[in-house]
Amino acid sequence: MNSKTKTYELDLQLTPHTTWSQKFWDDLIPAKDKVSSHPLFTDMANGKLSAHCFRNTLLNFYPLVAHFPSYMAMSLAKATQFATPGVTEARNWLIQNIKIEERHLDWYRDWAGGFGLSVETLDTTRPPAAVNAINHYLWSINYRGTLAEGIAATNLAIEWATGDWSIQVYKGIESYANHPEININKRSLAWLRAHAHYDDLHPHEAMELIKRLCDGQPELQQKAFEAAQEGLAYYALALDACYEQQ
Repeated sequence: MNSKTKTYELDLQLTPHTTWSQKFWDDLIPAKDKVSSHPLFTDMANGKLSAHCFRNTLLNFYPLVAHFPSYMAMSLAKATQFATPGVTEARNWLIQNIKIEERHLDWYRDWAGGFGLSVETLDTTRPPAAVNAINHYLWSINYRGTLAEGIAATNLAIEWATGDWSIQVYKGIESYANHPEININKRSLAWLRAHAHYDDLHPHEAMELIKRLCDGQPELQQKAFEAAQEGLAYYALALDACYEQQ
């Protein structure tokens, strides 16, 4: 571990929640659980989701994965006022994690490939409007909103719920191993394995950044909370649309 990495970790040390940040976190749990416990993911984890619905879900959510670093980059462009608490830490964190997201695209392509989806099919997909709405929202909030709102909607809301459901799906994915149209192997499981394991720290880090950016500013706290809540609402709508395609 080099000195720069040590400095980064010290800068982003997680701190105990204050009254407002604990309420922020706790009040988001119902919206997060609506996503992570969605019947689509429950069926995935139990091996009950049809291969057709599984494949379509992977296809429809591909733009979210592919564009995720772009949403974060729009937040990064706002991290310029270094005298403002939390801005330098947010900048460093976003730069590091944008690079990580680059690998996630390749891993997701491998997962989709295990379900018979080619890269060409993925790159030319046009999700239904009800699914694509989450992409429009994340673009809008990261472009038009504050730095805290972008991090709340993208890195707290989306990554928190995704980490939760990934754990359950990863535990049950082997139930698809004998399906003639599905190839489950180490390579096709890389994205799922990553999100089920080491990515679980990201939402806590995102919440730490929100705390630093919004501390002592109730109006910013409320805006960040609403951004996260709305991001989860769009996530749930997208899942509903995919599940209805069974």
